[in-house]
Amino acid sequence: MVSESLNISTQIWAITLGVIFIVTLGDLIWAWFHRNSITTLKEAAIWTGIYVSAAIAFGISLRSWGGQTKSAEFFAGWITEYSLSIDNLFVFLIILSRLKIEKEKEQLVLLLGILMALVMRGIFIVIGAAVVERFVAIFFLFGAILIWTAYKLITEDPEEDEWQENRIISALRKRGYSTFTIALVALGTTDLLFALDSIPAIFGLTRDPYIVFMANAFALMGLRQLYFLVGILLRRLVYLSKGLSIVLGFIGIKLIIEALHGIGIDYIYGVKVPHISLTVSLGVIISALAVTTVISLRASGDYGKAEKK
Repeated sequence: MVSESLNISTQIWAITLGVIFIVTLGDLIWAWFHRNSITTLKEAAIWTGIYVSAAIAFGISLRSWGGQTKSAEFFAGWITEYSLSIDNLFVFLIILSRLKIEKEKEQLVLLLGILMALVMRGIFIVIGAAVVERFVAIFFLFGAILIWTAYKLITEDPEEDEWQENRIISALRKRGYSTFTIALVALGTTDLLFALDSIPAIFGLTRDPYIVFMANAFALMGLRQLYFLVGILLRRLVYLSKGLSIVLGFIGIKLIIEALHGIGIDYIYGVKVPHISLTVSLGVIISALAVTTVISLRASGDYGKAEKK
């Protein structure tokens, strides 16, 4: 079962939001002053390492004031959301490439797109927490969304582009809006679609609004720098979507089980409905992503050797 929520005061929320605002503002200022330069792979790798280290440090520190369970919930949520965010970046890469955004302007477009994602997820978290608190049966819907998403990921053609222009983008293009504006709208609509998957996924691991928000915040912060590594990752993590499909499918089933317990159904035709512990959840998430990463790296390595011959 999911543990009780942390008793986070308004002051802690204010400090947390203030720190995230300062970090994001600093990133925005940096992106603005370096908007005419191209981020190097070394710079991107260093900053990505800093943000990942910050998330790990937060998760470890959570043990001392939130308890081991909350720390595990954060790591399970953060790993899941970070993996989904990397998949999100793959789509960003396709969008910016197809719209032919200048390399020098990518930094600013990306940061604004990530800011929109953070705001949208924040709104969805507030709404989701309120709905889950009152209607646990909503987990049936959340579970169905994740299982459907898992099915789409497992059956999609890896060679097929994941993004197609929608009517809004086509209309803006016909009316003569700038490519920069069109790119922002495209990233915003993509953020909205990804939030519909990511929020149910995190609520399948924890119902604590603070943990949900922090997992998403750490998953989104630093994505601008990570984007410039995605070109390499995209060629090597060829099976990432398959690993994500396993994770989302598992969490979807877990949500439906939670919903059954929530409405008082503990047995179905005499068979006890199991409780899936957080330890099992974390194990499935790490194992699925680790195995698909190893398989991807081996497959891409073999492909690279074959190309050289």
